[in-house]
Amino acid sequence: MSEDGEDRYWTPDEAAGRPKRRPQSPSSSPSTPPEGDEVGDLYRQHGGGADPNAQYGQQVDHREGQYGGAGQYGGAGQYGGGQYGAGQAGGDQYGAGQYGAGGYGPAGRGPGGPGGPEGSGGPGGPEGPGGPGRPWSAPNLGRLRMPKLRLRLIVLIVVGLLIAYPIILGFTAWTSLNRVDAIGPAHENSKLEDTPGRTYLVVGSDARSDLSAEEKKDLGTGSVAGQRTDTIMLLHVPSSGPTVLISVPRDSYVPIPGHGSNKINAAYSFGGPSLLIETLENVGGVKIDEYVETGLGGFADIVNAIGGVTLCPKRAMKDAKAHINLKKGCQEMNGKTALGYARARYSDPRGDLGRVERQRETLAAIAKKTLSPGTLIQPWRAIPAAKAGGGALTVDKSTGPVALTKFVLAMRAVSGKNGISMTVPIGDTDYRVNGMSTVKWDRTQALEMFKDLKNDDTSALKEMADAQAKASGS
Repeated sequence: MSEDGEDRYWTPDEAAGRPKRRPQSPSSSPSTPPEGDEVGDLYRQHGGGADPNAQYGQQVDHREGQYGGAGQYGGAGQYGGGQYGAGQAGGDQYGAGQYGAGGYGPAGRGPGGPGGPEGSGGPGGPEGPGGPGRPWSAPNLGRLRMPKLRLRLIVLIVVGLLIAYPIILGFTAWTSLNRVDAIGPAHENSKLEDTPGRTYLVVGSDARSDLSAEEKKDLGTGSVAGQRTDTIMLLHVPSSGPTVLISVPRDSYVPIPGHGSNKINAAYSFGGPSLLIETLENVGGVKIDEYVETGLGGFADIVNAIGGVTLCPKRAMKDAKAHINLKKGCQEMNGKTALGYARARYSDPRGDLGRVERQRETLAAIAKKTLSPGTLIQPWRAIPAAKAGGGALTVDKSTGPVALTKFVLAMRAVSGKNGISMTVPIGDTDYRVNGMSTVKWDRTQALEMFKDLKNDDTSALKEMADAQAKASGS
């Protein structure tokens, strides 16, 4: 509205800030907009008037309505200094609003009003309040859920494998075991009280019946008939304190129930494992709880299944009967070589005493390697080892999974710094009986050793074990 009360209209040039153009004749600018001018119609519906010089009829309207004081496309309404800065279309069609002084105007794009995108503020009116910002769009919950579900599935699979894997190993070993009724018959007439802790009788049989001719030749076992014990050990797991592994020389001269006195390995030949258990309980007074036996072929199979073991000869060893030719020092050995190293007797100047020490060393090395992470994390090695280990062992029919697990763990513990390895104290390594060379125990020290075992006091044996190690040069 002008000062004289007449309606005054902005020309497109004025709205865009350009110099005035010469007025056009009414004939060149019809007062009514062309048909299809939808923007002009919308503009006029909200307060705009018809201007012959404006395409959309921009009439300044100071009414405070829905679109502000300057009309729908005026200066300070919804599209003037508001949601879209200084007027989306304030001025002319592309006046000083969204495109005003911008894409089609001379001034370039300027800063927008608060809350809206960029705009320069056209001459249609002052900047209005900022409009709402870009509406928030909710994240795609389906896409977010998928990675979480996959992660949970992976975690469940890993946990399942961690639980199932040791069960598979245990089941493989357990179902491969051989069984014998050894403890029951030995305890039928026994009056011994139970010994605290857990005591295992570990026997290495030199029976060749389960070996083929080719295996006998390859392993160098010979073809001796019958069944004898090549290795006899007592493994005691105390309620507290170090685990102890005690070798009993196979030529130990002891009384055998019903058979007089003889070498202790003869008890196995006379009455099998039950008579051997009874013999040891009678001479030592320690009640035996479990029986574990391994054969020559099974021994070699276990070593091969775990990929060999590291053993450390204290001297160079060349033994034709044991099929070995070894240098001094630590070295990797396969099943055949490890068996020969453990059985060799004639190449060791200490005879049977040196042999029992090497047997303990070998058994401890096997247990340590079998339970090492390097073996257990490789299924292609651990599962065959479990099968070979189970197949190589014969246990009492009463032995349960817990007792067998404790046995394996105890054998590994013996090889550690807290384990104790020793031999029954010896008084004479060449005790002659009717021309037969036997081993005679040191009665006093042997009884003291068995007393400590009966009392479950393995720590008391450490001094005796250290003295033996020093004497042997270990």
